[in-house]
Amino acid sequence: MIANFIDGLQNFHFLQNALITALVIGIVSGTVGCFIILRGMSLMGDAISHAVLPGVAISFILGLNFFIGAIIFGLFASVIITYIKNNSVIKGDTAIGITFSSFLALGVILIGVANSSTDLFHILFGNILAVQDIDKYITIGVSIFVLLLIVIFFKELLITSFDPLMAKALGMKVNFYHYLLMILLTLVAVTAMQSVGTILIVAMLITPAATAYLYANSLKTMMFLSASLGALSSLLGLFIGYSFNIAAGSSIVLTSAAFFLVSFFLSPKQNFLRKKVSRS
Repeated sequence: MIANFIDGLQNFHFLQNALITALVIGIVSGTVGCFIILRGMSLMGDAISHAVLPGVAISFILGLNFFIGAIIFGLFASVIITYIKNNSVIKGDTAIGITFSSFLALGVILIGVANSSTDLFHILFGNILAVQDIDKYITIGVSIFVLLLIVIFFKELLITSFDPLMAKALGMKVNFYHYLLMILLTLVAVTAMQSVGTILIVAMLITPAATAYLYANSLKTMMFLSASLGALSSLLGLFIGYSFNIAAGSSIVLTSAAFFLVSFFLSPKQNFLRKKVSRS
C-alpha cells in the first residue's frame, strides 16, 4: 500500500495537490487551534466553520471564488456572536448555538436554490482529492499570511489568551486581538473546507491542539507539537483514504482523534498508567 501511495504521488498531479494542501492545512489549523483551546473557544471554531456555508453558496450563485463569500460570512458571524455576548444577558455558548445553526440552515437553503446537491456534499464533508492548483496556491498563501500574523502578534495573543484582565491593565486592546483571532480562525476554516469540509473543520482546529496540550508546558512547545500532529494526521489520513478508497477528510480527522486517544492515556499530564500501577 505504501508503494502504491508513493507511486500515486509520482504519477498523479491531483494526489500531489492533495498532499501539499493537507500538510499546509494541518500545520496552520494546529497552530491557530492552540489559541482556541487556551481561550476556551472551541464552540466558536465550530460556529464559524458552519457560518461560512451561506457565503460559499452565494459565491457559487454569483460565480465568485468561494473564499470571498466564506470569509465575509465567517467574520460576520463572529461579530454577531461577540455583539450578542457583550450586549445582552445571553451567554456566549447560547449566542454561538443560535448563530451557527441559523447560518447553517441559511446556507443549506441557498445551496438548494442553486440546485447543487453535489457541491453541498463536498462543502460539508470535503473533497481534498479534487483540489485544483489555484485552490492549493490560495491555501498556501492564506496559511503563510496567518502564520506571519501569529509571529508578529505572538506576545499580544499570548497575554490576552492567558490573562485578559492583565492585558487590559497593560493598555492592550483586548477586543482588537479577539477580532484578530476571529479573522485568523475564519481564514483557517475557509482553507480547511477543501480538505475536511465545514462539518469536520473544528476537529482539525481542536484535536491536534488538545493532544499537544497533554504534553506541552509552554505555548511555543504546544504550537510546535500541534502543528506537527496536524501535519502527520493529514499525511496518514490521506494515505489511508487513498489506499482504501474512503473519504480522505474523514480519515484525517479520525487519525487525529486516534493520536488524541493514545495520548489521553499515555501522556505525562494524565498519568493513567502510573496511577494504575500505584493503586495496584
